[in-house]
Amino acid sequence: MDIYTIIFLALAVFIFLRLRSVLGQRTGNERPPFDRTARNALGGAPDKNVVTMPGKVIDQAPLAPAAEPTPPSDRWKGLTEPGTPLAQGLDAIVDKDSTFDPRHFISGARGAYEMIVLAFANGDRRALRDLLSSEVYESFDAAIKDREKNEQKTETRFVSIDKAELVGAELRDRTAQLTIRFVSQMISATRDKAGNIVDGSADTVADITDIWTFARDITSRDPNWKLVGTGSAN
Repeated sequence: MDIYTIIFLALAVFIFLRLRSVLGQRTGNERPPFDRTARNALGGAPDKNVVTMPGKVIDQAPLAPAAEPTPPSDRWKGLTEPGTPLAQGLDAIVDKDSTFDPRHFISGARGAYEMIVLAFANGDRRALRDLLSSEVYESFDAAIKDREKNEQKTETRFVSIDKAELVGAELRDRTAQLTIRFVSQMISATRDKAGNIVDGSADTVADITDIWTFARDITSRDPNWKLVGTGSAN
């Protein structure tokens, strides 16, 4: 064996030992390759270089554990007493539609009340059509046409809505009906073509009490309630 062969063998052994020290040996206990998808699923920070591909969600996320049932005596606390016709009506609606929340409904009804009153005063049929049943819409539309025929305009301004109180609840087949008493203060005046006031007052604040009934088909995917009846205590 010549000197060159010995040098090459020594070099080969040296390189092998260096690689072994740097790379180490596989023992079977190594960590698996990094998985971006698994990291994100476990709550790790998302990788900004990963683009989520579009697709359908097949499985619905598991529902949260059900809350402790509310005792019957506290179920409608602040709205009505247990055993009243109102409480029985609310119970009937919730039994058929577990998502129904009367307190949330009252909040939405306050907004709808103001929208409907102002839309009627302004003759805004488009807004009214989405908020009223066909029967109530026809009644409102007839009053607007009468104003237009006489070339009159109504100016209405809310000062406050002092109370929105649930006074009735009923389930008729698939239709839930809720009645609310609204107590408000507003200024309203109707003027003729010349600008003269023919009804109401432009300066006087009037106390108004309206009793309105809203309805919704609880089997429908449409979550919106519509005004189906109006009345006044004034």
